[in-house]
Amino acid sequence: MTNIKKVRVIGAGLAGCEAAWQLAESGIKTELYEMKPNKKTPAHHTDMYAELVCSNSFKAARVNSAAGLLKEEMRRLNSLLMMCADECSVPAGGALAVDRTLFSSMVTEKIHSHPNIEIITKEINDIPTDGINIIATGPLTSETLAENIKKRFGGSLSFFDAAAPIVTAESIDMDSAFKASRYGKGDGDDYINCPMNKEEYELFHSELVNAERTPLHGVDAANPKVYEGCMPIEVMAQRGSDTIRFGPMKPVGLTDPRTGHRPWAVLQLRKENSAGTMYNLVGFQTNLKFGEQKRVFGLIPALKNAEFVRYGVMHRNTFINSPKLLTNVFSVRDNPNLFFAGQVTGVEGYMESGASGLIAGINAARTYNNAPLLKLPEYTMIGALANYISDETVENFQPMGANIGILPPLEEKIRDKQLKAQAHADRSLSWFIEKG
Repeated sequence: MTNIKKVRVIGAGLAGCEAAWQLAESGIKTELYEMKPNKKTPAHHTDMYAELVCSNSFKAARVNSAAGLLKEEMRRLNSLLMMCADECSVPAGGALAVDRTLFSSMVTEKIHSHPNIEIITKEINDIPTDGINIIATGPLTSETLAENIKKRFGGSLSFFDAAAPIVTAESIDMDSAFKASRYGKGDGDDYINCPMNKEEYELFHSELVNAERTPLHGVDAANPKVYEGCMPIEVMAQRGSDTIRFGPMKPVGLTDPRTGHRPWAVLQLRKENSAGTMYNLVGFQTNLKFGEQKRVFGLIPALKNAEFVRYGVMHRNTFINSPKLLTNVFSVRDNPNLFFAGQVTGVEGYMESGASGLIAGINAARTYNNAPLLKLPEYTMIGALANYISDETVENFQPMGANIGILPPLEEKIRDKQLKAQAHADRSLSWFIEKG
């Protein structure tokens, strides 16, 4: 065992909690630093750990999908986040979505009750130089620490992320809506669907693209980079009158029982909590002013009297130039005792962030114990993500989420997308089966 005395995890978001859990489960006394509740970022609303600041969905559940495969790999590695997510799930068709309050409270309780984790409520402004450290401060890393990271590593990158609004279930006009999942997946009533005819949609689209937005400031106003996966609905709508109708408002796989036909456009609402008292506007990330959100989204017939419990917001995310800085075990190239984890590394998505924390935590523990590091094969989804963010040949680095495209090709060419995804999943999981 190493003579290093301190093992720290900085940040109790998804990645930080997963990293601390992996260290603690390895029998290592771990200090977890979190600035909440003393200080919060603009996107945080609670004092809980692993807070879900955007959607409450962890994307597709089926293993023969990129997102589903990532989650199954995490389960095989004894992920804290997956343990909690599976227990806190709410109906969401083919996706794994959670009651966000139950999920965060469960993660918080497990972290607080672990005998090997010491919680220290404190903002860290400098990169620690002693011991083994994992920086998992997230895409909203506090200003002083972000500046010190920038000084140490020669600059950082940033983009903008957006969150969707949430409305109360009782305020949804069910005379103008219907419950169904696309193509009848899930239990059939996992989503509330808010249909629109052509005239209603065209008015909504016109008002949406012309609505007043919350202004950005300083250099951000001149060049706001927006990640495609979290594109504000009003920005997407500017690309053409049918862009969102073939995107988040696509009506395929749905039939309005009032007409017997497919609607012209549909907004889907997904449960925010297990009680079903709140619903998220799926795909409606936005930077509109709050009053404009109520006015414009109220043009959707089912939301004409909607009560908003949270309006959408847009916030700045920061990530480092990982291909030049990190290895595929999430350690810094010139300092194997310093790890980064989470969206600050450029992985995009809740569980992608958690997976990076899982690998950083396992390898921090192995570093502490002078044991061989865990490097997952490139044909696993976690391994492919780790390789992507550490690939020195990557230029114009941008956040990357789980997707089949980052996996190495299969030996056999398969045309069918579902069969191809299943073959990728089988190949990945065979490694976990082999390793036991």
